[in-house]
Amino acid sequence: MAALTISLGQHSEQGRKPSNQDFYGAYLPDASQRAAKGIAIALADGISSSDVSREASEAAVGGFLTDYYATPATWTVKTSAQRVLQATNAWLFAQTRQSQYRYHLDRGYVCTLSAMVIKSTTAHLFHVGDSRIYQLTGNVLTPLTEDHRFWASQEISHLSRAMGASQHLELDYRTVSLSAGDVFVLTTDGVYEWLTATEMAALIHAHWSDLDVAAKALVEAALENGSDDNLTVQIVRIDTLPKHQADELYAAMSVLPQPPELRAGSELDGYRIVRQLHASSRSHVFLAEDIASGEKVAFKTLSTELSQDPASIERFVREEWIARRIDNQHVLKAPVQTRARHYLYTVLAYIEGQTLTQWMRDHPDADLASVRPIVEQIAKGLRAFHRLEMLHQDLRPDNVMIDSHGTVTLIDFGAVKVAGIDEADMVDADSDDADSDERASGDILGTAQYTAPEYFLGEGGTPQADQYSLAVITYQMLTGSLPYGADVAKTRTRAAQRKLAYQPAISEKRALPAWVDEVLKKALHPNPQHRYPALSEFTFELRMPSAGVLKRAQLPLLERDPVLFWKSVSIMLAIVVIALLIR
Repeated sequence: MAALTISLGQHSEQGRKPSNQDFYGAYLPDASQRAAKGIAIALADGISSSDVSREASEAAVGGFLTDYYATPATWTVKTSAQRVLQATNAWLFAQTRQSQYRYHLDRGYVCTLSAMVIKSTTAHLFHVGDSRIYQLTGNVLTPLTEDHRFWASQEISHLSRAMGASQHLELDYRTVSLSAGDVFVLTTDGVYEWLTATEMAALIHAHWSDLDVAAKALVEAALENGSDDNLTVQIVRIDTLPKHQADELYAAMSVLPQPPELRAGSELDGYRIVRQLHASSRSHVFLAEDIASGEKVAFKTLSTELSQDPASIERFVREEWIARRIDNQHVLKAPVQTRARHYLYTVLAYIEGQTLTQWMRDHPDADLASVRPIVEQIAKGLRAFHRLEMLHQDLRPDNVMIDSHGTVTLIDFGAVKVAGIDEADMVDADSDDADSDERASGDILGTAQYTAPEYFLGEGGTPQADQYSLAVITYQMLTGSLPYGADVAKTRTRAAQRKLAYQPAISEKRALPAWVDEVLKKALHPNPQHRYPALSEFTFELRMPSAGVLKRAQLPLLERDPVLFWKSVSIMLAIVVIALLIR
């Protein structure tokens, strides 16, 4: 399978300036990290009015190239780069505020920055200031960035945006789809202001075989034309592109054969099967022990029916990958495995306890005081996913474990959406890749009665979708039923979803405060925009309702829920009519 490879040429000179305030760099990681995070290139230009802008340029480029690769692999390129650059900007601004230049920002730690991350088949561009990024197509050099420069007159101008110039960083971001042979040029104003686009394109083509020489030729030509500034050029050529990106774990495990039929006493790769724990159409789970250490583990195999389906294999392998990247008490972990694998399986921590489904059977009349700790623990696990730009997407009672100490743990990550992986897996629309077809189909992987309504409209999920699933579970623990019955899965249009009738959690059988119903109703709204903005708000109001919730709970039924009111009136009138007819 083809991999992402590039050719890179770079050159910088101080020119006629006493020192070089430009700084540039690139990081070309190994194959596995290149697949997960991509290749990063960056260039910064210090401002001439500052004696410390060289330090600013170096901090901006060096910080970006280092810290970007320290961000979670689950984050998108955009999230990772923006958070790193915002942190660097804050540091630069703080340095100026703490220095002798705090009243003269144009003499402080300020610089421009143009950076790109090449991941899979997409280039992600980040830009602030007046350095530039160009794309060379044939003999045409097209700028991909806009200069952030304010012109007071034909001769006088100043930067309107830059790294370190303000506490808040306003960063330009765009993406470019890639093809093999694409060329990008990053350069400072000391070059592009002294060469035409035609001249730059001609010099690059003249030195096509050695891009370092091409970069130097551009710098020398700008100097010959009279450039009086620092000069820096980076030239990037895309040599090969992957057809489909996958994490190293996928690549290693997806080619492994299915294990033989397993039963109690079977041994495989240093594990001994104790007994089967669960079986479904998707997978089989066994209790096993590590023969060397005696540690109990959950040993999971893919069902035979799905063993030839690439999308199912990918989801299956992803579960262990995710478990290794989330460190949270309420999320299932994966033990460290150093032995080689000879078959396709996953190994996860074994939790001795019961599912939430069984807990609900044992506690059919659970009160709010016993339900709330479980909900709060589930929410903590979900927030661990959300912080890493992941969505669980299959939250249901069977996927929640409760051990003997009352600790709640989320399990089964086969439907989890990982933003960083999905981004790497993007292929061209014309691709006939089977996996891409499956992902584009919008198949709902979660369990219908717990799945948020927006999924049935073909919309992508958000943290509010996981919030909805948690609210359904909360409602079910408190009432023994579902808030909309089985109607949600039948609604495939917005109009149909607006007609969904929420069933109040309050009844003669359950003594719940009215405000609890108001909290649940909001978290269960069919429109995700009307739910709680954050999961923590939902759990907080379940314990400490806001004044607004308490006020709504005290309103008469006619004002609180007019539809329910008139339904109740209609039912009572119907009963009266029937009684009169019988008489």
